Amino acid sequence: MATASARPLFRILARAASAGPAAPCCCPRLPGPRGTRRLHLTPPRNEAVVISGRKLARQIRQEARHEVEQWVADGNKRPHLSVVLVGENPASHSYVLNKTKAAADVGISSETILKPASITEEELLDLISKLNNDRNVDGLLVQLPLPEHIDERKVCNAVNPEKDVDGFHVVNVGRMCLDQYSMLPATPWGVWEIIKRTGIPTLGKNVVVAGRSKNVGMPIAMLLHTDGRHERPGGDATVTISHRYTPKEQLKQHTILADIVVAAAGIPNLITADMIKEGAAVIDVGINRVRDPVTAKPKLVGDVDFEGVKQKASYITPVPGGVGPMTVAMLMKNTIIAAKKLWRPQELEALSA
Repeated sequence: MATASARPLFRILARAASAGPAAPCCCPRLPGPRGTRRLHLTPPRNEAVVISGRKLARQIRQEARHEVEQWVADGNKRPHLSVVLVGENPASHSYVLNKTKAAADVGISSETILKPASITEEELLDLISKLNNDRNVDGLLVQLPLPEHIDERKVCNAVNPEKDVDGFHVVNVGRMCLDQYSMLPATPWGVWEIIKRTGIPTLGKNVVVAGRSKNVGMPIAMLLHTDGRHERPGGDATVTISHRYTPKEQLKQHTILADIVVAAAGIPNLITADMIKEGAAVIDVGINRVRDPVTAKPKLVGDVDFEGVKQKASYITPVPGGVGPMTVAMLMKNTIIAAKKLWRPQELEALSA
């Protein structure tokens, strides 16, 4: 087993800004923690405010850094994240590197466990079982996608839900759907934080989520439509979900009425300016690799025609630099939550009492 470890290397000072009531640091009570402030952004006339996911992610990572410092200062073990990386997919290796760098930034120790694409499903499940039982491992994730001969759902459900920092285990998904405390999937939680920390209202608003994936689209819809009367605050929005079989003209009938459009279908230029109303907020979750028609070089684009929609929307996230950095930041928060569940379970018991 090849293991590459990443240790805390540096710190970046950033100014924290968020919204909402006070929240215990051991669980993802939404929106942000006490002592931070919401960003009040006034969009210039005829052009959207471009929401910097990088800036918001720096703020969240600073919050995470302070949590880790306090946790360790109180005599607790430094949180540890184990990442299992199978195969040689360049994008997966890049994503994992970003995660271990972020862990080092906030003071979380981490390791990357490299396995060949030829690993059997049984061997991978055995490795996950060993990491589940390792008390030194607080957070555990298996980088997706996996080779075709391995059942991804079986692997995700093999991870201990208390260590499941991706939030993909069926227990965490079920608890999220019931508005109960759980590990929230990092990308949907990142979208939630973008909306709430920017001050975009959701109460009673119309939202369209383009994409129904179980890891992104569906959880985003769940977070935005729930009433928040249970353990986790909700968005109280009216949410419509579209998917690959929704005709584009039918999709337009919904998006043209939406106050918020979340594009998470993985289709370049799915959302164009003629499909949204003036002043809508547009969150682009798509990550698509295309060839630049001018330079012929590969580049990243989202699901939204950024330049066109920017002229009509009130807020918009770019790709890259929008949701992506937030996903990594929320993974760090989940790792801290995982550490506190394992080492201080009485905190959760007191919280739910």
